Amino acid sequence: MKLPHRRQFLHLAAGVAAFPAMSRTVWAQTYPSRPITIVVGFAAGGATDTIGRLIAERMKGSLGQPVIVEDVTGAGGTLAVGRVARAAPDGYTLSLGANSQYVMAGATYALQYDLLNDFEPVALVSTGPYVLTAKKAMLANDLKGLIAWLKANPDKATLGHGGTGSAPHIAGVFFQRETGTRFQFVPYRGGAPALQDLVAGQIDMAIVDPVVSLPQVRAGTIKAYGVTDIPTLDEAGLPGFDISQWLGLWLPKGTPKNIIARLNAAVTSASADPMVRARLADLAQETIPRAQQTPEALAAVQKAEIEKWWPIIKAAGIKAE
Repeated sequence: MKLPHRRQFLHLAAGVAAFPAMSRTVWAQTYPSRPITIVVGFAAGGATDTIGRLIAERMKGSLGQPVIVEDVTGAGGTLAVGRVARAAPDGYTLSLGANSQYVMAGATYALQYDLLNDFEPVALVSTGPYVLTAKKAMLANDLKGLIAWLKANPDKATLGHGGTGSAPHIAGVFFQRETGTRFQFVPYRGGAPALQDLVAGQIDMAIVDPVVSLPQVRAGTIKAYGVTDIPTLDEAGLPGFDISQWLGLWLPKGTPKNIIARLNAAVTSASADPMVRARLADLAQETIPRAQQTPEALAAVQKAEIEKWWPIIKAAGIKAE
């Protein structure tokens, strides 16, 4: 997915969030008075963790408090989201999540929280593609050759991804359907550990983000069949294969509106930092325009993506075990 044609995605909007209860106003005015934690659902070194640490480092300057990134892995990132859903709505515990957790998980997991009603959106952070990669020893050097090899060797190859029901997993399922190929899926607690096994030759392929894959592609330790400086999958012979990830920040439901505004300002300020923008670009991540970094825009994007993907995922019978 290229974020409903990337530009269209960035122009979605939604209604205004409800006003917080007056009882929270006084303590909210002193916010923040202690360190803030951003909870990430995937292993250290992956896209969400890397981008989270990049943004957190810049957010602390405008907030005047340390911003700590905590990795809570497992169940496709849903354990981390659940932790934030249960946290106090005081602005000190945020969730940095991707569409895997805040859209697709709702169609694949029996969640103990409501993705649309148990959180307060803060801001979109970035968007970027996924990369179809293979181990260095893979005989195929281009996408057509890879598809031909997979067809000649059904069920022999393995493909790693960052968790059952995640966007890379779903991308792999649709890749099979579009190409008529069959291979085995291997779930990991994020893209970074999947890539480690790919480099070591323990798995044959992986669908991962460019944050972890581009350094290895550039070093020649793995092969890639669709990244920014290599032909896209569409150009390489798989038209219409369009799936990518976007990242956003959420708070527990009931967080006071002025705290949401304070955190939104910190995120947008961090995103506007030239160093942050340059680093995101180096990681093949697209910075979200300021006008689309509102809580309302994130809410609209999430809702539209749920309406698009849930019927598709359910029709495909994809379920977390």
